[in-house]
Amino acid sequence: MSGKSNVKFFYVGIAIALLLAILAPFLASSDPDGLESAAGGIVEESKISQIEATEPVVSSPMPDYSIEGLGKGGEVAAIAVGTLAVLAISLGLGKVFSKKI
Repeated sequence: MSGKSNVKFFYVGIAIALLLAILAPFLASSDPDGLESAAGGIVEESKISQIEATEPVVSSPMPDYSIEGLGKGGEVAAIAVGTLAVLAISLGLGKVFSKKI
């Protein structure tokens, strides 16, 4: 691939990732995921409630993939910010580790 083609591919990838971030809150199921349903079959419900009530060691900046008080818009914003943060971290690490020695 040429340099222009790589840049175009990169921007298309970012656009697709952000489109998925925007659509995800509207397409996601409210049913428990596989891990939660598997835990429900193995661990007693009272134990799961006790674990969920426990405060985390480190709090999340956007718990449950949302920004409180903004509804679906907060979910979209949280996922988009997370997507862009992972992209920025990946690009930064790629630059650091791609330097030739």
